[in-house]
Amino acid sequence: MNESAKSQTYWTYILQNLAGKFYIGHTEDVERRLTDHNNPQIGKGRFTHKHDPWQLVWTEPHPSRSEAMKREKEIKAMKSARWIRETLLNGRVPTSRD
Repeated sequence: MNESAKSQTYWTYILQNLAGKFYIGHTEDVERRLTDHNNPQIGKGRFTHKHDPWQLVWTEPHPSRSEAMKREKEIKAMKSARWIRETLLNGRVPTSRD
């Protein structure tokens, strides 16, 4: 295994659109994923393309893909935009949806 593979950081991230909807995912390249989510030429018909544009509002680093995926599932299991705003974003991104 090369040195860069050993030190690879994976990210759990949250995007928010203008309507206040959240999208939770994981990746090894947050900027590329944000660009992909906002690019209408990639993955037409996906949730993120039906509800764009998206802004990155939260990231959390993890040492492995499995840890990033585990955290993504934990956040999705909360099923609450209010929990995301109050707990992860510390109330920084309020909307009228709550």
